[in-house]
Amino acid sequence: MGRGRVQMKRIENPVHRQVTFCKRRAGLLKKAKELSVLCDAEIGVVIFSAHGKLYELATKGTMQELIERYGKYTGGPPADEPMVEPMQDAKKEIEMLKQEIEILQKGLRYMFGGGCEYMSLNELLVLEKHLEIWINHIRSTKMDIMFQEIQMLRNKEGIMKAANKCLHETIEENISYTDFTTMTTNMMHPLTIANNIF
Repeated sequence: MGRGRVQMKRIENPVHRQVTFCKRRAGLLKKAKELSVLCDAEIGVVIFSAHGKLYELATKGTMQELIERYGKYTGGPPADEPMVEPMQDAKKEIEMLKQEIEILQKGLRYMFGGGCEYMSLNELLVLEKHLEIWINHIRSTKMDIMFQEIQMLRNKEGIMKAANKCLHETIEENISYTDFTTMTTNMMHPLTIANNIF
């Protein structure tokens, strides 16, 4: 019996969403590799997770070479041109990260009662967002560990079943070779003790 059709909408449960993301991402990257090998195609895949983690695949060469080639085809700026914007972007990003770290440190002090910290609504929202991300990471790691443990237990169960089957076969073979009804002894009274011993 086949699986039912999956409804294409956002998965509400964050743990199920993370598991589905991991499985489908792996499937997508595998298919891209297969297409590259089978058809001798150059493929570049870029995936950003909900938590901002980057996953990429370049089947031939590097991702940078593929992006430069794509830029040539689409008429983007040449790779040799000096760009001033990345430096400004980097400075902005550094400032944002500094502010974020400051808010997180303040939030930690606020949560653990280290000083009389007051947090604004925006700071609390940022802290809440990060806590949700951390909880999702913890849950997905916990799920991965649980799946690994379940797999180990299944493997152990298979080994135990095989050993049990082997033992049953050995017992059945031994029973079939031993016939207790034909056993006889030469002694007259094997369980009596002679009087002259005492």
